[in-house]
Parts: sequence; structure tokens; C-alpha cells
Amino acid sequence: MTEKEHKQLTFWAAECAGHVLNIFEENSKDARPRNAIEAAKAWSRGEIKIGEARKFAFAAHDAARVTVNLNAKAAARSAGHAAATAHVSTHAKYAAKYAIKAAFDKEMELNWQKLQLPVNLMQFVNFEESIFSDQKI
Repeated sequence: MTEKEHKQLTFWAAECAGHVLNIFEENSKDARPRNAIEAAKAWSRGEIKIGEARKFAFAAHDAARVTVNLNAKAAARSAGHAAATAHVSTHAKYAAKYAIKAAFDKEMELNWQKLQLPVNLMQFVNFEESIFSDQKI
């Protein structure tokens, strides 16, 4: 994976998390998941370093731990994985997975994600992988 592809993938992961962020924000005023999404996008634009993005990822996961609503918890985890994608690209698929888990219409969310993924990144996100199956979501 090139650096450009890594940054594109991180941005896509942030878009996936952002697509369901409202589910979290309807249940909590905690800004940590939103900040993690913003950090992922900032990293993809070269505005912050990986270490900074990781701090936001951990914070979003902390927000998920204290959230009671399961859909909101999944949305926060999606944000955490989006920010963590800056560090390790394979977190992107977990940002997508948790966004699907958070969504009320899981099939619609999956289809939306597929439409957002740039063609050149298809090789890095295997939607046929078991984490995207109904049994795991």
C-alpha cells in the first residue's frame, strides 16, 4: 500500500464512521468520537502525526466503553478504528464493520460504504470477508 492509498483509506474509514456518528451523538454529548473522525481526516491531509491520531482513537474507544446504547457504542468504536487506521491500515475494515453494526439499516449502510470506497482501494477492503457477514455484525 502506498502512502497515498493509506491516506485515502483512512479518509474513507473516517467517512464511514462519520456516516453513523449521529447515532452516538443522539445518545451522548461526548465529543471524543467526533474528534477521532476529525483526527483521521486531519492525518489523511497531512495535518497531524500518527501519534496524535492514535490518542484520538484511544479516546473514542474510551467513550464507547462508557456508552450504554449498543448502536451508539458501535458508532464510537467505528470512530476509534477510523483514527487508528492512520497507524495501521487494517483498522479501516473495523471502522466500516462497526459503522454497519451501529446502523439501523445494515444492508443500506454496507451498500453506502461500497459506493464511497475509491476503486483503487477495493483490494484493501474485502466486503466478502467474514467480518462483513450478517453473523458477525
